[in-house]
Amino acid sequence: MQIAFHGAAGEVTGSCHLVSANGHQVLLDCGLIQGRRQDEQRNREPFPFDPAQLGAVVLSHAHLDHSGRLPLLVSQGFRGPIYCHPATRDLCAIMLRDAAYLAEKDAQWQNRKRERKGLALVEPLYTQRDAERAIEQFETLDYGARRQLLPGLELRFQDAGHILGSCLVELWLEEHGNARKLVFSGDLGQPGTPLLRDPVRIRDADLVLLESTYGDRRHRPWEQTRQELGEVLEASRNDGGNVLIPAFAVDRTQELLYLFARHFDEWGLGKHEIFLDSPLAIAATEVYLQHAYLFDREAAAAFRRHQEQSLLPNLHFSRTSEQSMALNKIRGGAIIIAASGMCSGGRILHHLKHNAWRRETQIVIVGFQAKGTIGRMLVDGAAHIRLWGETVRVGAQVHTIGGLSAHADQKALCDWYDGFAHRPPVALVHGETEAREVLAVRLREEYLARVWTPGPGDRIDLLRGEALARRG
Repeated sequence: MQIAFHGAAGEVTGSCHLVSANGHQVLLDCGLIQGRRQDEQRNREPFPFDPAQLGAVVLSHAHLDHSGRLPLLVSQGFRGPIYCHPATRDLCAIMLRDAAYLAEKDAQWQNRKRERKGLALVEPLYTQRDAERAIEQFETLDYGARRQLLPGLELRFQDAGHILGSCLVELWLEEHGNARKLVFSGDLGQPGTPLLRDPVRIRDADLVLLESTYGDRRHRPWEQTRQELGEVLEASRNDGGNVLIPAFAVDRTQELLYLFARHFDEWGLGKHEIFLDSPLAIAATEVYLQHAYLFDREAAAAFRRHQEQSLLPNLHFSRTSEQSMALNKIRGGAIIIAASGMCSGGRILHHLKHNAWRRETQIVIVGFQAKGTIGRMLVDGAAHIRLWGETVRVGAQVHTIGGLSAHADQKALCDWYDGFAHRPPVALVHGETEAREVLAVRLREEYLARVWTPGPGDRIDLLRGEALARRG
């Protein structure tokens, strides 16, 4: 009875953990490695296990750093069920198709250059057909329902409060009369944030896999966040420029739209035109509206009062490339929300090219930025960024709004862990080295917890409760 760590072990992306019990194997998440080009090339490396031998995949939520390699897993022989929440299935249906389309486009772009140089052609990471086959293998499970996956393995999902349909995973394991319970946080939401409910507290576990994205810091209080957003919008009106918001297509975009509606008059949003420039985010917003029963009480009431188009009277959807390019002619008064959230691709790069050099532009960073991404460079104060081989000066004002994070901060992570009885041991995943180490120290000192910070390939024996030597 073991768990092996094959992704998001010492880094934030690429969540992938293999559970072995009673002769069966279950994979927790199968996410893309994101960040620098050389990091993303690791997605092409063979899986360190045989996909055909997996009995099932348990998916915590739809973000691509947790779900994005599922089509690759299927293309390499996995034929079992992929268990997730119904909202996760609906989000993955659009996100995996989009990821496959982009992978095919990227391969085509590379091959045009390689062909001219006489180099061997490359294949896409996976195809749209692979994505369709993966989506066909999804099986859904509502919060609170308990199901046997395989002999000796049972599953229950609870609300993680991170994005729509995000799950805390409870996994009961039995082998030769020995029983253990594993709890996987997935990505844990920050309590008290707009739109979604707070994460559910769980009482019992023999081992907790806990994310640590923000294990070394506290988020800004919501009242300060509200005030700062208002000040940014006021500065934009005074300076006459545009506001660029790189936002993840799933959750961050929908949360922003809700906040804009909630504070429409207070923030003077009637003096702006708001553009959602992302077909993926538009589709995800429609999924959110279909699952509004998962919102917290205040947000659910607000969405019952408003239809999609009336939520914001000055909201425009840019679905086509032509509509997106037309925004480049707007010199001021526009709020442009576009993917990708880390500025690692997508339409936001075109808006940065046309606006980042202008001093009257406001760039608002509202989510985590991985090392090596353009978003991280902006946060770190880069004077220049490179876009399609061109150097662009950063003259804009860059604002990092930490209070909008969908990830729990250090206090929330510790408070959630404090809900467990008997202080179970913890394996910290999904965090960069410094964040994990800071959180590990606090858990050890304040809660007397036994804490591991596993690296790629490390294993934990769930029966003996000890780390094992790394294979290979």
